[in-house]
Amino acid sequence: MFFSSMNVSQKVETEEDLLTYLRIKLYHPQQNFKGLFALLPLGNRKRHAADDSLKLGRDSQTCAYALVDARVSRKQLSLQAYRTPHSQEMLFAVQNLSQKGRMSVNGVALGYLERMELPDKALIRFGEYEMLVVREPGEAKGSFEVEFEVLAVSPFRETCVCVPSTTPVKETSSCFSYSNGLRVNGPLETDETITFQS
Repeated sequence: MFFSSMNVSQKVETEEDLLTYLRIKLYHPQQNFKGLFALLPLGNRKRHAADDSLKLGRDSQTCAYALVDARVSRKQLSLQAYRTPHSQEMLFAVQNLSQKGRMSVNGVALGYLERMELPDKALIRFGEYEMLVVREPGEAKGSFEVEFEVLAVSPFRETCVCVPSTTPVKETSSCFSYSNGLRVNGPLETDETITFQS
C-alpha cells in the first residue's frame, strides 16, 4: 500500500512537469507615468490552479492579479481553464466581470458575464488597456503557469488580429471604433456605481 501511494505521487509530479504556459503582455498608453502594473509579478512565472479562475481587476482582495487604476473595475475579467472530452490540451476562456465596462476579444465585444473561448493568441481590450494573451500548450491537468510582462508599444500594431467586419478599425489617439458597436474611449469607470460612457 505504501509503495502504491509513492507511485501515484511520483506520477502526479511527473505530469505536472510540463505545464501549460500563459504569457500575458500588457500595454497602456500612460504606463510610464503611472504605477499601473506595480502589483503584478512582472517577469516571474507563477503557478495557478487550473480549477481556480484567474481574476484581474483593481481589487487585490478578490483578484489574483491587480491593476493600480481607479478606472478599472474591482473585478474586470477572469481567465478560466477548461478541457474538452476529445483533447488533452488545457484551453482557456475569458469572461467579462465588469458590470459597467466594455471589453473586446480580437475585436468582438463582450458584455457583462459574457464569455468567449480564447485562441492560442488573443488581443483583449478594455478601456485604454491592451492585453495580448499567448498560450503555449502543456500536458499537466492540475495547474498552469502565467507570466506578465509590459510591452513598450501597443500589441495591436504588432499583431494581425482580424476584426470580424468588412469595415476597418478606425484609430485615433485615444479611442478605437469597431463597426460591431463597441467604442472604447477614455476610462471605463471610476466606480462600479458610475455608468460607462458610450
